[in-house]
Amino acid sequence: MSSPPTFASLQIPNYRRYAAGMLVSNIGTWMQRVAQDWLVLQLSGGSAVALGITTGLQFLPLMLFGLVGGVIADRFDRRRILLATNAFLGLCAVALAILVLGDVAVVWHVYAVAFALGLGTAVDNPARQTFVVEMVDRSHLPNAVALNSASFHGGRLFGPAAAGVLIEVLGGTGWVFAINALTYCAPLLALKSMRVAELHPQAPSGQGGGGIRAGLRYVWGKPELVAVLGVIFFAGAFGLNFQIFNAIMATAEFDKGAGEFGLLGSVLAVGSLAGALSVAGRRVVRVRLVFVSAGVFGVTVVICGLMPSYHWYALSLPAAGIAGLTMMTASNATLQLATDPAMRGRVMALYLVVFAGGTPIGSPLIGWMAAEWGPRLPMVVGGTVTALAAAVAGLALVRHRDVQVRAHLRPRPHLRLVPLQPQAVAAEIVHEVASPGGPLPR
Repeated sequence: MSSPPTFASLQIPNYRRYAAGMLVSNIGTWMQRVAQDWLVLQLSGGSAVALGITTGLQFLPLMLFGLVGGVIADRFDRRRILLATNAFLGLCAVALAILVLGDVAVVWHVYAVAFALGLGTAVDNPARQTFVVEMVDRSHLPNAVALNSASFHGGRLFGPAAAGVLIEVLGGTGWVFAINALTYCAPLLALKSMRVAELHPQAPSGQGGGGIRAGLRYVWGKPELVAVLGVIFFAGAFGLNFQIFNAIMATAEFDKGAGEFGLLGSVLAVGSLAGALSVAGRRVVRVRLVFVSAGVFGVTVVICGLMPSYHWYALSLPAAGIAGLTMMTASNATLQLATDPAMRGRVMALYLVVFAGGTPIGSPLIGWMAAEWGPRLPMVVGGTVTALAAAVAGLALVRHRDVQVRAHLRPRPHLRLVPLQPQAVAAEIVHEVASPGGPLPR
């Protein structure tokens, strides 16, 4: 079976508009992330703990209110939701620009704006993740999800480096926040100009009060989804913290400035973009790809943390980017394809809650470890925890499916899954094919 074109979804006019608008916005978002971290380091005297608190506050609303955002995404027009959330997030950037350019910003201002950004994201992300299926058909969904990731990390390729240069040239972060505010005009224009008649809106779910509980019960009944979410929790809490890793490694370990710090984000994005595009070229995304890529990602994070110099550290980042983005894109596509349309908003909200839920725990802990024992230890610990979580989740899923793992050395070293109860496994597969959500890719 031949692979689909890597950019197949861009043939669809609505998706093409959406992708272009989001690419512009993503560049601005990554500019703001670097500028926000740099501002916190300036205002706090280089405190890694303050940096961790800022990141934690930005993700805390996703953990607290993300499931509510999923219910909203299932019950209301997702395009209108995205129009409202993009406008709100743009206003948050305006507020931070005014505070900095007015020379009145203090650390708690950044904390407050970070929390507000998190509130907007808690509503925006479930709608944005599930809006993709309204623009493309099911056969294009893995490709569109991968291209979304490519867009996000394409912004990461240019945004951090641009932010670093602008901070040094303009002497501060205020204008970076102002530019980010302007970039939100791009997705707003894209959403307004869509051909609404060509969208495939999902029927709203029921209005009963059990929406969140129903979503949790649905996920709990699917062991594959539980295993994927478990890996994502530990990876999000301990491994996917390069926003902090790069900041403390650049400043505390290698004694570099804003330009070198911003460049690390762009170097990481090279690998992330490559990982997203490699998944975009796949016709089928299998669940085992989540566990394998998560294990590889954990190992590469440990390796990055042991690099002896700034240049070696930078050269090691693309490998972590490839593995990390493959893990995230594969998990996103797996969850969406395995989920009933009426539950998709809540399931993707739970994915985001799990992904972000560990960050308020992991980010301050990473900042504290860096302050006590240096910046290398958090990376070694984070990578190890991620790799172990992938191994445990994968083995647990294998045991649930009543299969055993056999190792083979010929014709090449590999592992093979052998069913212990073929009839039971066949019945499970038939049940999945007959389910409204369709079969889970394996």
